[in-house]
Amino acid sequence: MANSPVAQTRLKQICNDACDSTLSTASAYDHAQTAQWNNSIINSILKALISESSTSEPSPKYKFCVNSTIIQHLSDPRPAGASETGTQTEVEGEGVVMGESGAAKKVGRRGMHSASGAYWNNEKDGMWSHKYEGGEAKGMDIVVSVMWIAV
Repeated sequence: MANSPVAQTRLKQICNDACDSTLSTASAYDHAQTAQWNNSIINSILKALISESSTSEPSPKYKFCVNSTIIQHLSDPRPAGASETGTQTEVEGEGVVMGESGAAKKVGRRGMHSASGAYWNNEKDGMWSHKYEGGEAKGMDIVVSVMWIAV
């Protein structure tokens, strides 16, 4: 990432600060709030990136694109009491369902894979992604991607 207009450690700090600030009052995933949370995270990051990469020149040197994805941790999708053996418990905030063999199986996480690609000038343009660790305690994963394109 030698071509990044902002150092990687600073990118991580900007993203963490935006997520911390946005989710400071949230205690759990709330689908009705996700659009507002994403907008707040994205706008905070964009403002910081523009501010930190600005020069005395009248026009900016980079265009930025920021993507924020909020993923809800799952609970057992079956109605209460409808587990395979009829036994469902709560362990450390994650649902646990007892399987037919009597072994506990965890629920509460979704799989996700995301990828990005671009055709551009590798010497001046780039992308970076980051998983915000503070969301896990609130039942969600937040992944932020930043792209920059030299003007």
